[in-house]
Amino acid sequence: MQFVFPTGYLAFSPVTIINYQLNRWYSLGYARLEDMQEAGRQVRTFDDWKSVMTGLAEEAEAEDRWINAALYYRAAEFFVLPSDPDKERLYDRFSGLFYTRAFAGEPFERHRVPYAGTFLPTLRVPAMQGAAKGSIVIHGGFDSFIEEWYSCATFFASHGYDVILFEGPGQGAALKRSGLPLTHEWEKPVKAVLDHFRLENVTLLGISMGGWLCFRAAAFEPRIRRVIASSIAFDYMLIPPRPVRWLAGILLRFPRLMDRLARLKMNANYQERWGISNLMYITKNPSPTGASEVLLQFNGANQHPELVKQDVLILTGAEDHFIPLKIHELQVNALKNARSVTARIFTRETQAQNHCQIGNIGLALGVMLEWIEEKTAHGITGP
Repeated sequence: MQFVFPTGYLAFSPVTIINYQLNRWYSLGYARLEDMQEAGRQVRTFDDWKSVMTGLAEEAEAEDRWINAALYYRAAEFFVLPSDPDKERLYDRFSGLFYTRAFAGEPFERHRVPYAGTFLPTLRVPAMQGAAKGSIVIHGGFDSFIEEWYSCATFFASHGYDVILFEGPGQGAALKRSGLPLTHEWEKPVKAVLDHFRLENVTLLGISMGGWLCFRAAAFEPRIRRVIASSIAFDYMLIPPRPVRWLAGILLRFPRLMDRLARLKMNANYQERWGISNLMYITKNPSPTGASEVLLQFNGANQHPELVKQDVLILTGAEDHFIPLKIHELQVNALKNARSVTARIFTRETQAQNHCQIGNIGLALGVMLEWIEEKTAHGITGP
C-alpha cells in the first residue's frame, strides 16, 4: 500500500495541541480532510475529544473505511487519562482493526523480540522489489505506537529498503503488554532488535523523543552507521525558560512539596492532568516527582553525543511548539565527533515547520531518502 502525504499545516482548531493532533493523523496519510475539519469544529475542550474522535471512528467503521477507523480510535485514545478504562479499550480496538481490517494482507511480518524477560513488538516491512538496498530501523518517542509509522515504512520499502519498526520501553504494547517503563538507555532495546534480525550497517531513524533516543543508541551501538533524528531535544531541562528551570531545580529538592504542587495543577487543568498522568503512566512511577526524575535523565550528558561517530541527519521545525529552536544548535554543536552532520531547519514556506515535520511528511521522507542514498553511495557506510 502506498500513501498520499498531503502538504499543509492546517488550522483545524484554535487550541495548539489539539490542532497539532488533528494535523498529525491527516499529515501521516491516515485521516480524511473532512473528518479532521469536523473534529476541529466539534472539539472545544479536552473533555470533547474522546467522544468526537470515537464517533468519527464508528462512522468510518460503518462505511468500511478501516484505515480511518483504526487511526481515529488511536487518536481518541491519545488524550484519555490512564485512569479511564476506555484507554485500554480504545487501544485494543485500534490494534485489532489495524491488523485484522485496515492492513490485513499487507506484506509485513510481526515479531516479538526477546528483551528483559519479555518482548518488544516489532514489524518488518520488506523491500518491495528485488534485493534490499539496506536496512532502516525506525522508532518513535515518548508515547508513540509502532503502527503510526507504517505509512513512512512503506515509503522506504517502495524505494528498496527493508524496514524494521519497533516499540521500546514506555511505548505501545512494550508498555501495555510487556510492562516495560520508559528508559533513557535506548542502546539496550536497539541491540536486542539488531541481534534478533542479525542486522549490520543500519540506518536508525528516531522520531520526536526518538530524536534524543537515537543518538543515545548510536553512541554505544557501532552497527548503526547512519542516524536520522526527526525533531531533537538534546536536554529536556534546557527546554523551559531559565526562571522555570531554576524553580524546578529548587522544587526537586523537596519532592513532597513538588508532588503537592503537581497535584494542584492536575486538579485545576485537564491538559496538566493529562500530561503529568501520562508521564507517570509511561514511566510506571506513582509520583509526579519520581516520573519527572526519569525525564530528567534525558539530558546532554546521558545522551553522550561525543561518542556518536556516525553520519547524522537532523530535521528540525522552525516553529516546533514542543521543542524551541534554540535546542537545534545545541544538538548540532554537541555532535563534535560525528563522521558528518547534516542539519535541516524547515520553515513555514515548506509547511514542515512544526514538530516532526507534520504538515509535509512527504518532503521530510524525501530528504531522508536522498541523504541515505548519498551516504551509502560508492561504499561510504560510516566508521
